[in-house]
Amino acid sequence: MTRVSAQNTAQDSVYVYAHYTKKEVYIPMRDGVKLYAAIYMPKDTSISYPILMTRTPYSIAPYGEQSFRIPIGPSMEFAKEKFIFVYQDVRGKYKSEGDFVANRPYTVKGSPAQTNESTDTYDSIDWLVRQLKSNGKVGVWGISSPGMYASMSLIDSHPALAAVSPQAPVTDWFLGDDRHHNGAFMLMGSFSFLSSFGKKRDSIGIRGPAGFSDYGTDNAYSFFLKAGALKNLNTRFLKGESILWNDMMTNADYNDYWQDRAYLSHIREIKPQVLVVGGWFDQEDLYGPLKTYAALRKIAPDRVKLVMGPWYHGSWTKGTGRNLDSLDFGQNTAVYYRREIELPFFVNHLKAKGKDTLAAATIFVTGENKWSMHETWPTVSTKLQPLFFTSEMKLSFQQAAKTPSSYVSYYSDPNKPVPYTREKTVLRGYKYMYEDQYFAGQRPDVLVFETDVLAEDLKLMGNIQANLFVSSSGTDADFVVKLIDVHPHAKGDKLSDCQCLIRAEVMRAKYRKSFSHPEPMKPNRIHEIRFDMQDAAHVFKKGHKIMVQVQSSWFPLVDRNPQQFMNIYEASDADFKKQEQRIYCQGKYASFILLPIVNSHEN
Repeated sequence: MTRVSAQNTAQDSVYVYAHYTKKEVYIPMRDGVKLYAAIYMPKDTSISYPILMTRTPYSIAPYGEQSFRIPIGPSMEFAKEKFIFVYQDVRGKYKSEGDFVANRPYTVKGSPAQTNESTDTYDSIDWLVRQLKSNGKVGVWGISSPGMYASMSLIDSHPALAAVSPQAPVTDWFLGDDRHHNGAFMLMGSFSFLSSFGKKRDSIGIRGPAGFSDYGTDNAYSFFLKAGALKNLNTRFLKGESILWNDMMTNADYNDYWQDRAYLSHIREIKPQVLVVGGWFDQEDLYGPLKTYAALRKIAPDRVKLVMGPWYHGSWTKGTGRNLDSLDFGQNTAVYYRREIELPFFVNHLKAKGKDTLAAATIFVTGENKWSMHETWPTVSTKLQPLFFTSEMKLSFQQAAKTPSSYVSYYSDPNKPVPYTREKTVLRGYKYMYEDQYFAGQRPDVLVFETDVLAEDLKLMGNIQANLFVSSSGTDADFVVKLIDVHPHAKGDKLSDCQCLIRAEVMRAKYRKSFSHPEPMKPNRIHEIRFDMQDAAHVFKKGHKIMVQVQSSWFPLVDRNPQQFMNIYEASDADFKKQEQRIYCQGKYASFILLPIVNSHEN
């Protein structure tokens, strides 16, 4: 911590202790279970304040009525504006009673649930508005899993609930959030997280179970490669103690376990105002805010707004948001969000102060480094345009009628997988979301396609799709596609020659037709594989080039595919086979990446 930040923290602490009191209570639920909550009340009781609540599985520490969180609320701006802040341990976590269920389903097929996160939120709000002196309005916010709980407050919402902000909300643990992407298991983050979060607690208390830390190395790549097949991790390190890891390993496909936890379909009416927030460099939940906004906007477009900024997971809550290493966004994006978007949103809808002038979609455009306001997202001014791969390793907006060869190929060896980062680390981190990809492009098992130097700016605003025609000598494979901005050589420029990652995604080929019913690839037969690469708002500047890299491993970010059709969670070390992967580039089998391009006259 720098001296300046330490001084700011000390000043914030003095302010909070001077202006708030704290009490800790048990709030009864409809089934008799009591949930623990910390309530921070303004000392000035001359007026009534709205309630702003966060529900979390990650602890509401510090515990004890003389120990305060610093800051309270989403930021110190909220503390100074003054709200009644409520933090609650969700059912089954820390000091709350009951049993914890991760991403607890709203209903379970064939067995309607009596209680769930929606009813727990409703009961909590109902108790708070009856027991506390407030103005009768409640807001709910949260980031990541707390963002999911914020989203679930919209199901059968309490009449007092006036404003909700799901931020980087966990939304679907199989299709796109931090446990899987398109069915591919996110190994590195899941192992670390589930080694503690997935364990059953010993007793109600203020401490959670310890996680795994004995890597014996600073390099996760060597640790996980040496560990071998996925099942070895449980046998050797987790010892079967992580309930959630066991759930991952026994629910290999998109079955009822996952579908019951996909809660968006249960939101059928929206009464509060909603602000969905996400970051373009979110290493955990980029999928969540984009899909949440898309689903909610169909229900109540006049009540739902989106903010997407140049941030990694939750980083909009702290710091200035001006830089990510060598990426300079030219302005304090996080400060702007906190002061000009988040605070006014809650003040307007909970205190009836000011006017709601926020655009339906407030989007930071990287490359251009400007905020852009829109009536919807994706914007209506885009045209979906394919960028074709050629066998000469070029990218072209014109499909070649005939090329010297119909395909390009590489050999993928799961025992020598492509690393996801050049960093030496045991923690997943977030830098890989924008890292220079030069290290990967030098490998023979990574295909590199590139445009000519751009003669003018090219602006993307919307969803990116990969559309590959592939064959494999095996019966399954992963395909990772990366969209990259190649900066020109410029002396003194920190980004000189940088192959800066803009968006990347993985697709497990056996799920190409259905995530619920996997099918093997037929060896050496052409298969079409389409997948969602999520959204982007980015300008490739004049003088830059667009690059696409294609590979079949992304390790240990993603678990290794044996490249044989099987239940990977039951695979043995001997099952991992080297295979040839072909990417086709000609005629009806021309592979491409579909880009949402804004007309140059509208840039």
